[in-house]
Amino acid sequence: MGKIGDIKLFASLGVASTKRFAPALTWRTYPANELVIDMDDPSTDVLFVVNGSVRVIHRADDGKQVILGELGSGTMFGEMAAIDGIPRSASVTTLQTSLICSMQAAAFMDVLADEPDVRHTVLNMLVARIRALNLQLSEHAYLTASERLYAELLRLSRPRPGHSEQRSISPPPNQQDLAERIGSRREVVSRAIRALEKDGLVEKSRGALVLTDPGALNRRISLEGLWVKLDQS
Repeated sequence: MGKIGDIKLFASLGVASTKRFAPALTWRTYPANELVIDMDDPSTDVLFVVNGSVRVIHRADDGKQVILGELGSGTMFGEMAAIDGIPRSASVTTLQTSLICSMQAAAFMDVLADEPDVRHTVLNMLVARIRALNLQLSEHAYLTASERLYAELLRLSRPRPGHSEQRSISPPPNQQDLAERIGSRREVVSRAIRALEKDGLVEKSRGALVLTDPGALNRRISLEGLWVKLDQS
């Protein structure tokens, strides 16, 4: 179904390493909205998104959940359980039909020990995730729910073609999803978006939510240190 070179992390492995580690891989195609791993699952495999995308969710005992993020092609998840052997700390579900490859934990640890380039890439990835989580914790500590929503809308947005000063989110985000991203309630998100529409900072167009003045939206975040750096890609 696939080969080890299809996994971005292992694209630079030599012939000998490819032959050594390829037998530790298992390939599977998941349909959309399929659970890949669940919280507290004792499995320790590392999983790679070869094609498609997944959503990572943390769920509390009372049923509330927070969307931690989405991962697309070329990313991996489940590495923490492979490293420390502790049950899964989040659940992962496909957003679309996805080809996912799993690797046995022992083989993954051997790759890290024997392949410096792979080890360096994984370390950089883990550091990036820690930085993102630190930012998320800071937002929850210092910002109101509305301000966290502004930040999330800015992060989800991309430059709007033909409108150099505007950004858009396509398809329009689901309000319940937005609430779960910022740790709030759908009613709070609904009121905040209506207020933004009234102020002319957000408008709905065909197939997109448009941010008409991203700079003004950023300035509504009370702490300048938590303003969102806009992705121009």
